[in-house]
Amino acid sequence: MRARAAPTRAELLRSRRLLERVARGTDLLRKKREALVRAIVPLARPAAEARRAIADAATAAYRAELDALATGGAGEVAATGWPSRTIEVELDVQTMWGVAVPTLLEQPTWDRGLAARGTAPGVTGPAVFEAANRFEALLTRLVEAVATETRVRVLGAALARASRQLHTLEQRVAPELEAQIATTTRALDERDREDQTRLRKLRDKSRSKP
Repeated sequence: MRARAAPTRAELLRSRRLLERVARGTDLLRKKREALVRAIVPLARPAAEARRAIADAATAAYRAELDALATGGAGEVAATGWPSRTIEVELDVQTMWGVAVPTLLEQPTWDRGLAARGTAPGVTGPAVFEAANRFEALLTRLVEAVATETRVRVLGAALARASRQLHTLEQRVAPELEAQIATTTRALDERDREDQTRLRKLRDKSRSKP
């Protein structure tokens, strides 16, 4: 807010115009907040389900790894991760009320057979193969969760920011402007009454002269 200015009609008009702009901004922020809430609500259940799926997949993967270590040893288990590879993830950025929201376009393919791994198919036991499959399934769940969590976090941060801005306009800026307008209006009315009183006294004095 600006420092309190002199109570003039020009200042009163400026304050009223500013209050109108604040009212329009408040309305836009309220609509933005409602739109962001509508966007977040459908993501809440998938995000919770994704976390549960990650927990289940991680439990299954580490149990399978223990079985694989018991039967094949650490060397054979480590060989299932070779050769290393690069997986590209394609994202699309959508704009919602000025907020850039990333979206996963397509889930990459993680799983691969024995022929694609650094293992000998004839001597690789089923426990080792099962452990590799379980960890690839876990990776799929993680990528899905990251995409959903990122959308939730971005939208949630934008929602919190819009709520703070709306609260500032409604609880501080608008009341200060309204108080300033009321003070300026009272000062101008008092000045008008004083001017009217002086004019009346001048008229009475001029009439009383011989």
